[in-house]
This record gives sequence, C-alpha cells and structure tokens, in this order.
Amino acid sequence: MTPNFRTLDLNLLRVFDATMAEGSLTRAAATLAMTQPAVSHALKRLREHLGEELFERVAHGVRPTPRAEALWPAVRDALAALRHSLAPGDFNPAEDDTQFHLAMADSTASLLSPPLVQVIEATGARVNLRVLPLTTRDPSRLVDSGEADLAVGFFPDLITRLVSQGDSAHLRHQRLYDTRYVCVMRHGHPLAAAGALTLPAFVAAHHLLVSFSGRPYGLVDQALAALGLKRRIVLTVNQFATAGRVVSASELLAVLPESFVEATGVAEALAIREIPLALDPVHVEMVWHLRRDADAAHRWLRRQVREAAGA
Repeated sequence: MTPNFRTLDLNLLRVFDATMAEGSLTRAAATLAMTQPAVSHALKRLREHLGEELFERVAHGVRPTPRAEALWPAVRDALAALRHSLAPGDFNPAEDDTQFHLAMADSTASLLSPPLVQVIEATGARVNLRVLPLTTRDPSRLVDSGEADLAVGFFPDLITRLVSQGDSAHLRHQRLYDTRYVCVMRHGHPLAAAGALTLPAFVAAHHLLVSFSGRPYGLVDQALAALGLKRRIVLTVNQFATAGRVVSASELLAVLPESFVEATGVAEALAIREIPLALDPVHVEMVWHLRRDADAAHRWLRRQVREAAGA
C-alpha cells in the first residue's frame, strides 16, 4: 500500500534524520532531547507508515537499510531548508555566549589560532575556542561524538571515503589550502649541500617521523616501499614543533608539509630541500558533522576558519 503523506506525522522525520546522522538511538535521543524509548517508538511508527524496515540493530548502534539510505538525502535537505527558513540569522556572535571545540595538530593550530583570536577580539565576539589535540588521520569519532565541532587537517583516507559516499555521507568537508612535502634538516647538514640529497642518500640517512599514532610508518615509507626501499626511523614524535627542535639540533632528517615549517618555531635553524621522491600534495581540509551543517553559529565558525586559512 502506498504511504499517505497527509497522515504522516512530520516529527517522525526529525527522529529519522537524527538517527541516520548519529547511527545510534541513544545519541539521537540526546540530540533531540528525547528519551531512547521515545525515539524507538517514533521509528516504529515511521516504519509502520512506510511499510518498510529502516534500521537494523548492530553491535554499537543501528545500521540503515537501503530504503533508509535512499530516503535520507531528501528528508535531510527538506529539514535543513526548513530550519534555515525559520531561523536564517539566529546567531549573533557579539551577544550569544558560544564555545567551539576544534581538533587540530599543533602546527595547524599555530597557523589558524592567531587570526581566529584576532577576529574574536576585534569584533567583541562572545565566542571561546578550545583546541583539542589531533592524534589521528581520521577524526570521524571526534566529530561523530560531538567532542569536536570541527576537525582541521590532512585526512586523505577519510576524504576519499566521504567523496565516494556522496550525499549519503554523514560528515561534510571543505578544502582550506594545499601545501607540499619538503625535507628539513639543520643548517650545515652534509645533505643540505646543493645536489647532495639524492634518493640513495635520503634512504641511507637517519629520519624523524611525525606520527599521530606512534607507528613508525608513514606516507614516505609507503612511497619508498613501492620502490623496494626502506629508511631507518630513529625517532617518532606526535608534534611538529618537537620535530623541528630535534632536527635543528641533530643529524636527523624530517619530511614535513612546507606550510608547517614555520610552526616548528625554529624555521630559521632549518634548511629546506626538495624530496628526491614523488609524493602527492597535502590537502588541508575542515570536517564537520551533518547535524551542524545548517547551524548558524557553526556556519559563522566555518566562515572564520576559511578566512583564517586564506581559503
């Protein structure tokens, strides 16, 4: 039987949207300020109205059925348009006390935080920023859980996944800027001499790796492995500032995004050289949850981050 739209309680679509975005009845209930049984009952009513299953229970929440995946884009877009129409300008940074949590590596924070603070102080915005340490190349959990309102960094695997998911993705992303990898070493290092940093010399040298996870294996090592080569990583650290200080006072080499060299705090003590290896560029992106996409305060935050990054 074809569902009758005239008898549909539109509140059920809000519950459906939140459950799709959260992947959990408990988190959807928290988002909607409802109880978990009330969310479960609403989804049961929607299922009965449509005559089709929408979710399956899994170990850590619920998984949408193909019917739910097909339905969600239209429901999500309609609710977002309605929210924007009813409250297009409901955030005043000069009057509304607001706090945002941003997940960023130390290098990214050192580049973006000064212009963000300048905007807050110059405009009198009642906005406070809390920077969370980024310890992964996939910030999905931080953004999904709401622990981070926005994540900024280089997330190649996540962005590839989101692009492949298209409109059904529950996370949104926008590129802020591109940079490239360079090799840094102390001034006076033997490999800093013109023409000295050949591929054999690069592989034979001792290296420092910035690794959020602590694993002594990164993009450079993947590229070397494709050539049947391997380097020795003497030290792994999880901060670019630490990397710069160690390299400036040792014989180690480090491969860093060029835009991050200044963030080490010791750029004047470092020699920058081309890497004798083909590496893809670094695309720095911001990532946020779909549930915040139409939120006026969050739109303000994203605009300030874009401007701070020069995007």
